[in-house]
Amino acid sequence: MICHILIFLSIFFISCDTSNNKKEDILRKDLIKTVSDKVTNIGQYEQIDKSDFENATLFIVIADTNLSYFFIDDKMFELSTQLNMPIDTIGRYFNSKKNLIVLTDSEVDEIFSGEYYPRRFPSDNLSLEYLNFYQNKAGEKTIALVAGIYETEKSADSALTILKQTEEKAFKITASIYVGCMH
Repeated sequence: MICHILIFLSIFFISCDTSNNKKEDILRKDLIKTVSDKVTNIGQYEQIDKSDFENATLFIVIADTNLSYFFIDDKMFELSTQLNMPIDTIGRYFNSKKNLIVLTDSEVDEIFSGEYYPRRFPSDNLSLEYLNFYQNKAGEKTIALVAGIYETEKSADSALTILKQTEEKAFKITASIYVGCMH
C-alpha cells in the first residue's frame, strides 16, 4: 500500500511541470530520488526479523524450584505470608490427570484453555511457572516459584536481596521472553 502511494506521488510530481524554474526542477528531482529510495528500501523492511521486536530481555527472580507441584505450591503460600507478597495464578491450577499447571477449560481463549500459559510480563507477584520457559537448560517439568519478573536488573537485584533473607536458594536469571501475540 505504501509502495503504491509513493509511486503515485513520484509519477504525480514528474508529470506536474508547473515551471521551468531550475530551482523547482532540482527540488522535484530530489523528491523523486527520495521517493524512489523509499520504494527501493521497502523490500528491506519486509525482511527484518520481527522476532527482534517481539522478545524482551527480562529478569526473573526465583525463590525455589521443585518437581513436586504440591511442595512448591505450599512454599508459595508460606512465602506470601512471610513477605506479604501477593500471589497471581492468572487463573491456572494443577491438573493431576495432565500432570500440568493449566488454565481452566472454560478459559475465554480456546487455544489455551486446559493448557499451560506462562507469565510473560513484568510483575512482582508470586506464581508457579515452568522454568524451561525462561531457561532452556531447565528440565521440562521443573516448577519455579517465581517471585517477580522485572524490566531492569537493578529492580531484580533489589527484590533478590530481600528474598534471600528468607530463601537462601533464591536466584535471578536473565531471559529473552517472547512478548508478542501467542496465537
